Amino acid sequence: MITSAVFALVAGLLVILSRQVNGRLSLSSTPLISSFWNHCVGFVVLSALALAIGGLLPSNAGEIPWWVFTGGALGVVFVASSSWLLPRIGAVNSTLLVIAGQMVCGVVFDMLRGEPVTLWAAGLGIVMILAGMALTQRRG
Repeated sequence: MITSAVFALVAGLLVILSRQVNGRLSLSSTPLISSFWNHCVGFVVLSALALAIGGLLPSNAGEIPWWVFTGGALGVVFVASSSWLLPRIGAVNSTLLVIAGQMVCGVVFDMLRGEPVTLWAAGLGIVMILAGMALTQRRG
């Protein structure tokens, strides 16, 4: 459990670092160009890693539904919108809004899958995230 928590923390740090770098690139160009280079460089790095490790294509690729491959397109929208948003509202606000959106979608998806959901707790979590954002807006 500790290893997974540390891994998740490092992943979170890498997400905000990536968003900062892409946001800075979008200031020098455009969010679309920033997203383009993010994905081009990511493709090269991931391809090299996949070639080194192997197993790039799953053995059951023909049995996988087509729509599960749309994650890449959704990622492009996320990276481009983050590149546009971060320089305008800052890292804290954009991160809190992204997390709030993830919470709302997570609750909805769990409910659709029939997973047990404690709505008051999930709602409270979302309210706390938004309250955190409101607190960051206060001038000292």
